[in-house]
Amino acid sequence: MLELQSIHKTFGGLHAVNDVSFRVDPGAIKAVIGPNGAGKTTLFNLIAGNLPPSAGAIYFQGKAIHGKKPHQIAGLGMSRTFQNIKLFHGMTALECVMVGCHLRSKAGFIGGMLHLPGSRKEEQWINKRSMELLELLEIAEYADVEATSLAFGQQRAVELARALASEPKLLLLDEPAAGLNIYETAEVARLITKIRDMGITVLLVEHDMSLVMEISDEIVVLCFGEKIAEDVPAQIQKNPEVISIYLGEDEQ
Repeated sequence: MLELQSIHKTFGGLHAVNDVSFRVDPGAIKAVIGPNGAGKTTLFNLIAGNLPPSAGAIYFQGKAIHGKKPHQIAGLGMSRTFQNIKLFHGMTALECVMVGCHLRSKAGFIGGMLHLPGSRKEEQWINKRSMELLELLEIAEYADVEATSLAFGQQRAVELARALASEPKLLLLDEPAAGLNIYETAEVARLITKIRDMGITVLLVEHDMSLVMEISDEIVVLCFGEKIAEDVPAQIQKNPEVISIYLGEDEQ
């Protein structure tokens, strides 16, 4: 589904990502972990097109995507969420999810402005599809509530629904448990597994090790921009270098 080949990213004299390679197989949940400053978010921004790599190549479903713009990559079937939830103020939960659907809309600006029949029909479909996603993530009761007034865990679910609205084949989750309490984190873990069971591949960056170990099929460990380990959770927990560099740190 996704393959990184010797990815580098430098900012002046800082080598934020240094020769990182790994692949994500279809239908998997893969996690990227590491201490603060390890290069995890930079790596995500490289994959999503928010940053261009300094060297190396990124392939999504066999197609080179390094150098493409974020909207081009999204159009190919990749969607993402952010560590800091980014919902639209003044919009309901339903309207926020509908925004995600418009990536797949075809009516265009003129059709929408003139309220042509095709545009109205498509808008009805978008409304219906958005409600289905709210129901899938079990927050349909909040459809008409302003999204930013919801509890933090519910806002995270709205963000997940919006990401799913673009019909991704690969979902990038940037610290989905950030700011959540233990109960909300458990709920997010269940929702991520539910999304994977829909056939959507998931790549996530996360600090919460209980979440990572519970739901991940494979884990990549970064430290100072370099990959130091890649394995299944049980082996990562036993890896001496990971224990000393990451798991042994008082970060969780």
